[in-house]
Amino acid sequence: MSDFFQNGEIATFHRLRSRDLKEIEGELEEATKHRPISLVLPYIPIELQGPGLPKIVEELRNVKYLKNIIVAVGRANAEEFKQAKKFFSALPQKPKLIWCTGPAIEDIYKILAENGINVGDDGKGRSAWVSYGYILALEDSQVIALHDCDIVTYNRDLLARLCYPVAHPNIGFSFCKGYYSRVTDRMHGRVTRVFVTPLIRALKETLGSNQFLDYLDSFRYILAGEFSMDVDLARQIRIPGDWGLEVGVLAEIHRNCALRRICQVDLSDNYEHKHQPLTLEDPNKGLLKMGTDIAKSIFRTMASMGYTFTNESFVTLRSIYLRIAQDLIAQYEYDSEINGLIYDRHQEGSSAEAFVMCIVIAGQQFLETPVDVPHIPNWNRVLSAVPNIFELLINAIEHDNNKDY
Repeated sequence: MSDFFQNGEIATFHRLRSRDLKEIEGELEEATKHRPISLVLPYIPIELQGPGLPKIVEELRNVKYLKNIIVAVGRANAEEFKQAKKFFSALPQKPKLIWCTGPAIEDIYKILAENGINVGDDGKGRSAWVSYGYILALEDSQVIALHDCDIVTYNRDLLARLCYPVAHPNIGFSFCKGYYSRVTDRMHGRVTRVFVTPLIRALKETLGSNQFLDYLDSFRYILAGEFSMDVDLARQIRIPGDWGLEVGVLAEIHRNCALRRICQVDLSDNYEHKHQPLTLEDPNKGLLKMGTDIAKSIFRTMASMGYTFTNESFVTLRSIYLRIAQDLIAQYEYDSEINGLIYDRHQEGSSAEAFVMCIVIAGQQFLETPVDVPHIPNWNRVLSAVPNIFELLINAIEHDNNKDY
């Protein structure tokens, strides 16, 4: 049972009771007569081998309120794209697949590059960006929802709750972020718990009162990959092309949207998906790479607000971060104990010490290239540079969906 406490800069919609699924889906079916919803699924071929995707597709078969399902296929060769088309063809909504690394889309990337638009490397950020562009080009949706393809505990209720605050006419938020508990026999979500939250609070102590940091600290699961938004907002925001996607998107939402139009919603009693490794040997992989990209995203956002960072400020930040992280780790241990969960305090402490490397590396990279912003430009700018981009995008995607690779 959730609490009902409202705190921070944004509205929080709790899971106060189990609601009848037919009831909430019925309301969404009525709402989408006026505010149609497109769902984006960022997909990579390895997820076809996991336990989450078959469950997701089985659940989506019974969702009647979606206008479109867009599957953004990344890191795939021709055979893998063909397999993806066959697998997702089981859905009655007739999803459209975007081969994000296919020759037709690659030709569009080249045209954009020739016009000064850098779309970055293949990844979830670019997949989301291309999908948003395609939905904007179709002009048949008012709401975009996105969630990952590796959710082991997925059910239709999660999607309905994610869409509801933006799609429902009586609520009508512009952006909604999902949150949930990440617990099995122990707590998960180390990057959020042990790195991002203490880093944000360390920055608040270092830099002083700041609305943006208070805003970030309001999100109960800042790295959750599930969110929904109004299409007008999708047209305005830039998309980060690295592991800083979730934090970077929140920064763009803060920049382009009034706080009273932003909310978060409790999506499920529990949530489980694949876990990234914490590789101490290589800071360019796994959770350390993720942490470094996230830290850089936050540092660059703060710099754009007029804050100055030096080597000395990063030294101070590391010390404050570690103190706050250690205090939180003690709280997590006691929380685990009262709930009868396994908790390895030594491992958590070692993780925090390892995450210090993320601050060090991110700080060095920021000072070396402070204006290196890995954001893909928003679609308003892309349309200005290449006015027929939507026509090119529709043609490329239709070509890939109709061709028998």
